[in-house]
Amino acid sequence: MSSVTAETEYGTIPRMFLAKSEEYGDRVAIVDGARGVTFRELAVEMRSVGASLIERGVQAGDRVAVWAPNSAAWVSAALGVLAAGAWLVPVNTRFSPREVRYLLEKTQAKSLIVAAGFMDIDPSQLEASGTAGWSDGPVYLPLPGEATTGSWDAFLGDASSSAREELDKRIASGRGSDISDVIFTSGTTGHPKGVMLRHGTSLRAYEALNEGFDVGVGDVHLVVPPFFHCFGYKAGWMLDLMSGATCIPMAVFNGDVVRLIQDHGITHISGPPTLFSAILDHPDRSLFELSSLRVAFVSATTIPEKLVSRLSDELSVELVMTGYGLTENHAIGAFTRRGTPVGLVSQTAGQMWPDVEARIVDDSNQPVPPGEAGEILLRGYSLMSGYYEDQEATDSVIKDGWLHTGDVGSLDAAGYLRILDRKKDMYIVGGFNVAPAEVEEALGGLPAVAQVSVIGVPDDRLGEVGAAFVVLREGIPCTVDEIATFSRSCMANYKVPRYVRFVDRLPMNATGKVLKAELRAEFLRAGDGR
Repeated sequence: MSSVTAETEYGTIPRMFLAKSEEYGDRVAIVDGARGVTFRELAVEMRSVGASLIERGVQAGDRVAVWAPNSAAWVSAALGVLAAGAWLVPVNTRFSPREVRYLLEKTQAKSLIVAAGFMDIDPSQLEASGTAGWSDGPVYLPLPGEATTGSWDAFLGDASSSAREELDKRIASGRGSDISDVIFTSGTTGHPKGVMLRHGTSLRAYEALNEGFDVGVGDVHLVVPPFFHCFGYKAGWMLDLMSGATCIPMAVFNGDVVRLIQDHGITHISGPPTLFSAILDHPDRSLFELSSLRVAFVSATTIPEKLVSRLSDELSVELVMTGYGLTENHAIGAFTRRGTPVGLVSQTAGQMWPDVEARIVDDSNQPVPPGEAGEILLRGYSLMSGYYEDQEATDSVIKDGWLHTGDVGSLDAAGYLRILDRKKDMYIVGGFNVAPAEVEEALGGLPAVAQVSVIGVPDDRLGEVGAAFVVLREGIPCTVDEIATFSRSCMANYKVPRYVRFVDRLPMNATGKVLKAELRAEFLRAGDGR
């Protein structure tokens, strides 16, 4: 199948979904708690959302924000926003009211769709501003597992016949080159930036991805990454709708995942390494039937080899897949394929996907030889349309058609991409560059280590040295001396962490990225970290 089929045939995400709703009709598209929504029912709800937004005055090209956890209603709302020709602005559920207000004001959002009451989401804390914003008041979305609410029903029925006619015109006139979303970066430093993505590129990219992921009719996909994240959205519910699979959205990760696999016959799971470790190490795993699980997409740049082996050996998973991409390139870049050796699955992000190029360059922007480390540059159809209303920031990362990712990696002679670290996270020990991810991967080889994150910290003599924050596997003791001895046996002396701190958990944002700035601040507050 050509990687451009979906882009040229459907053009936009709503047109793709309407075609699929005709094809799959009464098949279940989404299961949310006890609620099952068919493709046909979801199409009706998409039209109602879109027409009601038009009734509220939303124009094509307006921005509409969705601030809610993974749920069937999130999908209905998103599809409705896109059907109305508006640009979807997914909002991180962990954002504070101040951060949400920044997004709404930055994008001049015409409307806000919100699941009030989930975690700390409280739209009443959003102060009205001079923007169009939420001038008509928020639209309240059902919480995960809820079929509906009175206010949601009222909103869905709030469209005139003229609004529904206008909706049909907008769906028909949409183009693949139109902006579909403004997805904000995680914003771990400074203000987050809004990445503008396109309808046609999204369809093309994830149709291509599915040549490896292979989700289709009859499959059931448990989606743990948040829908406000590019991959949770595009490789989650959107890909499931494209392929006729059933999507199971998970609003909050918990130990109930093994029951979900058994009860729903989950065939595909996507999520961070911690998800799969939790399944493998679940104390009652043997009591559950998990044989339906066939494909695991592990969203990390490096994975412990033992995790890949355990998924295959203990759960009989056919394919463990990983990859690399950024929101700035529709989260499409390199991926592993069926048949990739276990060692390469764990140590690399795979090979570049069709029509996406990678180049590794030094600090002078000159290509480096195969196997040598440098900054990763990406080029191809998948690049973003730019940062929303920030041309200066756009020009700083896209130069001569290449996206400067800020990530450090290497490409070997066979085209396998290895991710070493963020360029800004590299630290220098006595003149030697150290990539934290390389040290983390090595320490992950200790049986006692469940998770580890390494940062550079100040040192009077060497400038910087490494500090390792370690989460131990339950029931397996380990000491600082044991970690130091192991480190010296498998890495150069300057890479051996000077400090080791055992912690119960690592601070992470909602997309599963370790917040190294928090670790660094904690280290400095505590002194030498011993």
